[in-house]
Amino acid sequence: MTPRVLLPWRDIELPAGLTAGYYDGREEPPAALDQVEFYVLPYDQGSEPAKLLGRLPGLRAVQSLSAGVENLLPRLPEGVLLANGRGLHDLSVAEHALALILAAQRDLPRWLRQQQTGSWIREHTRSVADNRVLLIGHGSIGKAIERYLCAGEAEVVPVAGTARPDEGVHGVVELPSLLPSADIVVLVLPETDATRGLLGADQLAALPDDALVVNVGRGSAIDTDALVAEVSKRRLRAALDVMDPEPLPAEHPLWNAEGVLITPHIAGGSASFYPRAKRLVADQLRRFAAGEPLVNVVNASASGAPASDG
Repeated sequence: MTPRVLLPWRDIELPAGLTAGYYDGREEPPAALDQVEFYVLPYDQGSEPAKLLGRLPGLRAVQSLSAGVENLLPRLPEGVLLANGRGLHDLSVAEHALALILAAQRDLPRWLRQQQTGSWIREHTRSVADNRVLLIGHGSIGKAIERYLCAGEAEVVPVAGTARPDEGVHGVVELPSLLPSADIVVLVLPETDATRGLLGADQLAALPDDALVVNVGRGSAIDTDALVAEVSKRRLRAALDVMDPEPLPAEHPLWNAEGVLITPHIAGGSASFYPRAKRLVADQLRRFAAGEPLVNVVNASASGAPASDG
């Protein structure tokens, strides 16, 4: 039977009237795709799944499981709705951001190296409590990070593209006055023209000595060469889940820089993600079959169809 939806998993219960084909991003997609109306992109499988968008002439809606969809929009056929995975990664990314901050502040790499040699050398470390944390990016993920940091009694200063004074959120135009007093800077930003290179040489130079720069958004938000210059002098530290370029080349100086922690863009993919993603997809399919508005639509004007914020 010709599929009307294309899914990355087989354990989703389909609403009445829908038939499914399956494509996980690794194997070849089904041959009969002409009638596919709803496509759920496989998560974390590179650029191949997006290439399929041009081979689905009946497509009406696309569900991404990522929060950031800036790379999908240019590939999206005209009139096709695009929904993102807003909310799916909040706690996973927040946990990872907190883990990076704690590992850097409590110097966990040092103690792991000592464990390997059976060394018992004690020294007190930095903390998170009472530190001033500049949180740049205050969407749903940023708010989840803020909750963890507040639980640790850090002083959180939220920053967004546009100031929201009634919520205590500063605008990015205020960064020159905010950076000099920040102990920790956390970036959780999408890749846009406005965010690209937001922390450049001047902004990094404005940070106090020994400040920690954490990035769990997009690597392009930081000028990598400028960051290398600062960490090479051991003036700043960094904890990075995303880099520019990415993957980070094996010979890149950030790998071996003192005071730098690197994880390979895995903040959003913890065990909590997949059950949440499947629940979202099941609800979206129910809405689609019933003719109801989809949630998390980022381009509702594409077809004139109604969209819900969820």
